Formats: sequence, structure tokens, C-alpha cells
Amino acid sequence: MPDQPAPLDWRDGIPVSRRFDDPYFSLQGGLAETHHVFLAGNDLPARFRPGFSILELGFGTGLNFLVTLRAHREAQAPGPLHYTSFEAFPMAAPDRARALAAFPEIAPEAAELARALTAPGPWTFGPVTLTLIEGDARATLPAWPGRADAAFLDGFSPAKNPEMWEPPLLQAVAGRLAPGGTLATYTAAGHVRRALAEAGLQVERRPGFGTKRHMTVGRAPA
Repeated sequence: MPDQPAPLDWRDGIPVSRRFDDPYFSLQGGLAETHHVFLAGNDLPARFRPGFSILELGFGTGLNFLVTLRAHREAQAPGPLHYTSFEAFPMAAPDRARALAAFPEIAPEAAELARALTAPGPWTFGPVTLTLIEGDARATLPAWPGRADAAFLDGFSPAKNPEMWEPPLLQAVAGRLAPGGTLATYTAAGHVRRALAEAGLQVERRPGFGTKRHMTVGRAPA
């Protein structure tokens, strides 16, 4: 893991990126947000099948991965499941542990992740494999040879982290989706939806989580 961890502030127990002045998860409840936006937005766990692949922009605390891992186990879904996450500013292990302590529901999975990350990856959790790719996604994602059945777009907000939402990067994500693949994100910013539509996805605005009125989902042509 990184020698230069992401600099953080803490507000009511929630980690806030000092670089982007944005919280790592919803102030209204990070666990529920992940279920609403990323799982339900991609129709998971119903779509899990052997060889299913998830692409994520923004690993952060690892919350989305842990919720997905728990959902895969509870659904007794068949493996393997491949989860690939791109992260430019990885969080230090003590900060990750402090942040995830807010979610006792996934404490066993969080402990598994903490143990796993002490060794080089990729990491296996039964039928689930996690791969972390560090660096600027604008450079690392185009070099990734994989295909994704679902994508989680969870960078910091477009207003504070515009590089994560540039049209070429969103086009690269769309280009990595398998036929009929989906993506979901908490943001409904107009320029994000337009870029995804211009990349060839069917884009839909749905009710958002917490104080967010809307979120965005997209689907690649079948």
C-alpha cells in the first residue's frame, strides 16, 4: 500500500478528503447509500453469475467492495466474481479501519480485507477476487484489458474532482462494459449524463439517496 496515504480530516466520524474537501461516503449513511446506488443501480445481486466482473472508480475505504462481498455471500451466488478498483490516492490502513468501524454489519468482511491488504494483491475472498490498480485512472484504465458487467463510478463529486468525470475517462469506462453491462453513480450532473450518452450508453436518471434528488444509471447496448 502507499507510502503517501491520502490526507484526511474527520467530521463526526466520517473521513473527509483534505485534497478534495469531500466525504468518502454519505453523511446520511454510507452502507445504505452503497446498497441504493451501486447494488440496486446495477440490479445486484440478481445479476451475479459465474465470471461476473465489476469495475470501480474510487476504492476509497473499500466500503463498496465489502458490501458487494457480503451481498454475494448472502445470495449464495456462484463464483468467480472479479472486482477491479482504480484508486489514485489509497487510504492508509489505520484510517480505513477507523472509517469502517462505523459499519459493524460488515465487520467480518472488513477484518478480512485488513488482513489481506498486508500482502501484495490480487486478493481472494472465497470465490471473489479483488484487484486494486493504483494511479490516475485516466492513464491506468485505458491500459486495463478487462471487461466489466457492472461499473461503480464513485469518485469524489464532479465539482471537486472534475478529472474523474472527464468525457474521455467516462468513454473509457463505457468502452469496457460488456454487451448489456450497466453502470451506476450517485451523481446526476448533466455533463456526466451527456458524456455517458455520447459514449453510447442508454442513460437514465433515478431517485437518489439521502439528500440527493437524483442519481444516474447507464446500460450498454446488448
